[in-house]
Amino acid sequence: MRTKLAAILVTAVLSAVPGVYGQDSGSADKSTSSDVKTAAKTTTQDTKDAAKTTGHAAKAAGKETAKDSRVAAKDTAKGAKGATKDTEAAAKTTGKDSKTLAKDTAKDSKTVAKDTKEAAKTAAKDTKDVAKRTGSAIKEGVKNIGHKIRGGDEKPAGAKPADTPK
Repeated sequence: MRTKLAAILVTAVLSAVPGVYGQDSGSADKSTSSDVKTAAKTTTQDTKDAAKTTGHAAKAAGKETAKDSRVAAKDTAKGAKGATKDTEAAAKTTGKDSKTLAKDTAKDSKTVAKDTKEAAKTAAKDTKDVAKRTGSAIKEGVKNIGHKIRGGDEKPAGAKPADTPK
């Protein structure tokens, strides 16, 4: 953008130079015309110098901008590459942790199932013993009252129901 503006400025100034020389040709006063010519030449030279300096500065700024853009692009690429590696490493770690957690959970589930099975067996055995004692206590209570138990000394749970008349 700056380079284009500098080129337009230089073109405008250089195109004005022939107009300045053309105006001088009809003048009768040579001293005034030589002063104008000198001023025009000085202005022309100063404009050329300014254009050179501006062009050089614009060129240097363009190179600097291009260089900075390349460095920024490289830095961005490096950052993206590093972020990708970090993400991949995190994903691998997460995957390993999930796998380990799943194994631990499965192992714990098996342990809990085994403990539950053992507790159920113990509870069933204890319930059986309590039922046996309860049945025996009822049987003793009935005998102590003086009643007879039908079917002999069989366990009440194992005895067949009595036939009742219909």
